[in-house]
Amino acid sequence: MKQLDALRQFTTVVADTGDFHQLAAVRPQDATTNPSLILKAVQKPEYRPLLQETVARFRGRARDEIVDRLLVRFGCEILALIPGRVSTEIDARLSFDAPATVARAERIIELYQAQGVHIDRVLIKIAATWEGIQAAAQLERRGIHTNLTLLFSFSQAVACGQAKVQLVSPFVGRIYDWYKKTAGSAWDETANSGAKDPGVQSVRAIYNHYKRHGIATEVMGASFRNTGQIVALAGCDLLTIAPELLAQLAVAEGPVTRALDAQAAHSLDLPAVQYDEAGFRYALNEDAMATEKLAEGIRAFAVDTAKLEQLILAA
Repeated sequence: MKQLDALRQFTTVVADTGDFHQLAAVRPQDATTNPSLILKAVQKPEYRPLLQETVARFRGRARDEIVDRLLVRFGCEILALIPGRVSTEIDARLSFDAPATVARAERIIELYQAQGVHIDRVLIKIAATWEGIQAAAQLERRGIHTNLTLLFSFSQAVACGQAKVQLVSPFVGRIYDWYKKTAGSAWDETANSGAKDPGVQSVRAIYNHYKRHGIATEVMGASFRNTGQIVALAGCDLLTIAPELLAQLAVAEGPVTRALDAQAAHSLDLPAVQYDEAGFRYALNEDAMATEKLAEGIRAFAVDTAKLEQLILAA
């Protein structure tokens, strides 16, 4: 059995792409996007007309509105090809503004609903800052489901669980990147691969905490660097995987066994953990990797959103 087929026995496979032409080959249940993926897609010739049509139809509107309409246009195209949900991301420049995040999320949902898309087929992606998590809690109470992204620490995951968010996306590959870069020449790839990969270990800790304490928030490993990281998380609720890695799994032979198990987690001796705002901020501050990668991720997504706005101005 191919590894991708074997993986599907334990985990919901999600495609991490804005290039919806790639979806038919990999047959994902859900799909995730972000500003960087959409920017990459609209620079391809086959997607240029989609950008031009959106800009022409809404020329004169605010740039942020046109960006949201473009994101929703991509989301609708993706939803036509998959049975499940699409994740659409909030402007990263709003990561520390809860009211603005809520307002943008509500507008995105309204744009989807205007296209006949049911609210349950959309996840609003929000950076897992304290403000982002509080915005997500408000949205969840209103029936708008969220995907908390740029998640690198256990403290972020605990706060997301407290907020009853629908789904979290721990970034396996970026955690791995930080530890590898920090170790420099002392890095031992073999000793830090598979189940010993620091990104894999982070997801396992979050998954076990949620399952042990009956937290309903879904765990979706994200940002993979190699198929070994993916296979080491078989059994996770969902895994969102780039098309290139999906293609590798689709042809690779090899065993895939359940690595994460909700029933097994129930018997683990794991203490309950909760954070107020001060406790959350201190715990995040104590985690140098998470602090650095969260800030870096917000900056990178903000830059790509600004580039997307420039393409809109030039269209």
